[in-house]
Amino acid sequence: MPLDSPTEMDCTRNPVEIAERVWWVGHVQADDPFQCHVYLIEQGEQSVLIDPGSRLTFRHTLRKIESIIPFSFIRYFICHHQDPDITGALPVIDEIVSRDDAVLVTHWRAQTLIKHYAPKLPFWLVDEHDWELRLDDRVLSFVFTPYAHFPGAFCTFDHRSGVLFSSDLFGGFTEEFSLFARDERYFEAMRPFHEHYMPSRDILAYAIARIEEYPVRIIAPQHGSIIPANLTGFMINELKNLDCGIYLMARESSDIQRLVKLNQALRDITQTMVVSRDFQGIATNLLAIVQRLLPVHSLEFYARMEDGTLLHLAPETRYRGVVVAAPPFVVELIDKTRQEWASTQRRAYHYHVQSEAAGQTTAAILLPLFPPDGDTIQALAVIHLQTEIPASSDIDQLIEQATLPLQVAVEREVIYRTLDMERQRFYEHSIRDPLTGLFTRFYMLDMVQRLFNIHDRDPNALVAVAIMDIDHFKDINDTFGHNQGDIVLQQVAGVMLENVRSGDLPVRLGGEEFALFVIGQSLDNMGLLAERIRSQVAALSFAAPMAGRKITLSAGLALRRQQENLTDFIQRADMALYAAKRAGRDRQRVAS
Repeated sequence: MPLDSPTEMDCTRNPVEIAERVWWVGHVQADDPFQCHVYLIEQGEQSVLIDPGSRLTFRHTLRKIESIIPFSFIRYFICHHQDPDITGALPVIDEIVSRDDAVLVTHWRAQTLIKHYAPKLPFWLVDEHDWELRLDDRVLSFVFTPYAHFPGAFCTFDHRSGVLFSSDLFGGFTEEFSLFARDERYFEAMRPFHEHYMPSRDILAYAIARIEEYPVRIIAPQHGSIIPANLTGFMINELKNLDCGIYLMARESSDIQRLVKLNQALRDITQTMVVSRDFQGIATNLLAIVQRLLPVHSLEFYARMEDGTLLHLAPETRYRGVVVAAPPFVVELIDKTRQEWASTQRRAYHYHVQSEAAGQTTAAILLPLFPPDGDTIQALAVIHLQTEIPASSDIDQLIEQATLPLQVAVEREVIYRTLDMERQRFYEHSIRDPLTGLFTRFYMLDMVQRLFNIHDRDPNALVAVAIMDIDHFKDINDTFGHNQGDIVLQQVAGVMLENVRSGDLPVRLGGEEFALFVIGQSLDNMGLLAERIRSQVAALSFAAPMAGRKITLSAGLALRRQQENLTDFIQRADMALYAAKRAGRDRQRVAS
């Protein structure tokens, strides 16, 4: 192949040698995305013309042939199939062929149709000659690729040059003519050609497997661009994974480009479910896929949990899931049966939903999601539209394809969130006192040690503690009973929880004794906090039988010394607490 690809003007005027004594002798049709190529193998008086072409272009082909060899030197006219863009020139060829040994080389299945041209040339059938044609200095092998695109389809491989004359395989739709594929982007021209032209992926895979048995260097297709040696491996591998038969999806429209986009979207939806590991990835990828075909601006989900709460998965929370109150349109649809849904709306279009974030009503597509073993809607996917859209079979197919993956993804996410919530509940139960909601002593041992480690490295990371005790609590239990004592404990713990910061550590040490660890505060600030808690506890009021009974709290405060262990730290605070008790209770003291 020449270093520089020929221009359209070059191809219009001159033949192009694509390999040694292998020529492109086709013609460039103006504004034709379905360019047809004709090839000549130069073999003296045994020369071969491959796919003679259309009657529209043959005069140009003939002129180029005769600039290389006399047309009478051509003995073999290979027709890979019977379509008129390949065989339309046969009546013209009949008129100018003068030799008696010239033949039409094809498969018997194509012969049954080509014979209706009433050609004078006799047929030479590849399936009756061991799929091989021996020439002066080369051998042509005929590669059977059935159903790609018709039952008798075959390709021709030239062992000397390594050129595969691939018939319809590896063809492409090209908006601008380029005789040679320039780079990997040519595959996007091949994609729509094969997706609509080849019946199925299995048929295409079989054809590619047969071709791979040969050492192909250059691929010379009937349509599109010639694929040079540096791109053949890439194109073959990409073609293996291509879906075909997209006309099977054509319910209303046979627009190839639209069907290709739809097919790509459906394939990408499946791929997203296989590859994406988390719900955020699934939702983000699905949104991008749907946006190729629809004017969509956002995607959100509502799913009912086992406890009846509603989980909202939306982009503003990165699809992490937040329990929310159900919007009216969700309340209206949740728990509807399949039959009720089907009877209210044939298609899921033209719903108008109230967007709380935007404060306005917008058009949306609602996808009801049913559990695999249930008949009622348990979740909804809401596809918010920028504008309303007319109903179409394309959207129906997109929704049908997306519904099952979304159903699985949402159900899986609900299970994950349920497990997370259960784990959180178990964790909370394990670290919090069930009566008061304060942290347990066991949780304190772990967390306080972390605070101490920080304090030991940084003297400014102060740790203060207040050990608090309810005064005369035994008398309350003895007089009013343990149930009333529990009420007192809950009320005192409530005061503590109302006054602490998120980083503080309020702990029930046991019985009526509490500890409050505070980070980054001086003893003076710790004293103000303890005094606020003490005064609020003193102001608590109780119903009968404790009506009028005043509850007081004593506290001992200490500021940790670097390298001080927990036992010594709490003991100093305890000593301050005892000092407060001895001084008359309902007060606080600070450890030395």
